[in-house]
Amino acid sequence: MTNAHRAPHPHGDPSSTTHPLLHPHPARIAFFDVDHTLTTVTTPALFWEYWSTAARTAPLAAGRALPTAAGAAREERNRDYYRLFAGVSATELRRAGARWYAGFRATAQPFLPAPLAALRAHRAAGDPVVLVSGAPRACLLPLARDLGAGLVLGCEQLTDGRGRLTGEITRPMIGAAKADAAAEVMARHGADPANCHAYGDHSSDLPLLRLCGHPTVVGDDPALAGHAARDGWQWLPGVERLVRIHK
Repeated sequence: MTNAHRAPHPHGDPSSTTHPLLHPHPARIAFFDVDHTLTTVTTPALFWEYWSTAARTAPLAAGRALPTAAGAAREERNRDYYRLFAGVSATELRRAGARWYAGFRATAQPFLPAPLAALRAHRAAGDPVVLVSGAPRACLLPLARDLGAGLVLGCEQLTDGRGRLTGEITRPMIGAAKADAAAEVMARHGADPANCHAYGDHSSDLPLLRLCGHPTVVGDDPALAGHAARDGWQWLPGVERLVRIHK
């Protein structure tokens, strides 16, 4: 028998059919990847930089470093990332995420203008907005509250029963896992995938984009650009365009 548990979720269990922020019977749902789809930054890396240098949390990060990208699948790098937080109080991580987000939100350009406008348009139309990301939930939850997203589909971190993280997750929210999680939400709430929208910036978002009847590519990923051109998908400018504008 294991003593591992999911880390507490401030909004309740995000897999619940009675999640308070998600309409019980939406006609359509808008699913958004986060890093470089909504945000201008890679959230896990930026949060680790904050966590490993902030006075209150730096001692907890001593001797640990971000996993390198060389020779490892994105899913395994995602698991390695969460192992950096082994032994950390889930409550402290959540509080650190809120402090980090306050600083991030105050930066000059936290979000990409076009995808942010699309998210707000969905909200104005009454569409529930769901964030689907492998980024830390500690960062995603304050972001979701700020932008009015009703649900976060992310990595479930496990605790040891005393409220401390084991460093393991149930599954990386990468690639096909995003589509699987989105499909579960659609089925649970009776939404037709053909009516739903999805936004992503990386080829790993393809399963999610293909699942929904209205996919939108954000940025200039070559694989996604090919699909957009061939299949008539929508396109929005991403971080590449933002960089060119500010040069």
